Amino acid sequence: MSYVDSNVFIYPVIYDPASVPEAAKARSFLLEIARGKIEAYASTVTWDEVAWVVRKILGADVSKAQGRKFLDFPNLKILPVKRTTAMKAQDLMEEYGLKPRDALHAAIALENKITTIVSYDEDFDKIKVMKRIKP
Repeated sequence: MSYVDSNVFIYPVIYDPASVPEAAKARSFLLEIARGKIEAYASTVTWDEVAWVVRKILGADVSKAQGRKFLDFPNLKILPVKRTTAMKAQDLMEEYGLKPRDALHAAIALENKITTIVSYDEDFDKIKVMKRIKP
C-alpha cells in the first residue's frame, strides 16, 4: 500500500522517458498500478498539482487531458482532504520544515494509515514515520 506523489505522474508527461531514466521508471511504475499489481493511493491534491504543473509547462489543453487521465487512472484510489488533514499537515510542516504541499501529501497518507510514499522528492526522507521509495 503506497501513496504516490505527483512527480510520479508528472515526469512521464513533461520529460521524454527515452532520455530521462526517472520518467521511464515512473511510467513503468504507473503501468504496474494500472495492471492492479500495486495498491496505490493519491489525493485530490495530487490532481491539482499534476494539472497545475502540466498547465505551466505544456499549456491548458494538455493540462485538461492529463487531469482527466489522472482522475480516470485504473486501480488508483483517490483520497480526500479534510480539516484534520490540514491540521496534520501543519504539524508536519512545523516539525520537519516541509513545504506546505509536501506536508499535505504526507498528512493525507498518514491519516489513511499509509506509511510508504513513492516519490523522487527527498524532502519526504525527513519524516521519521514514513518510508520513501523511488518508482
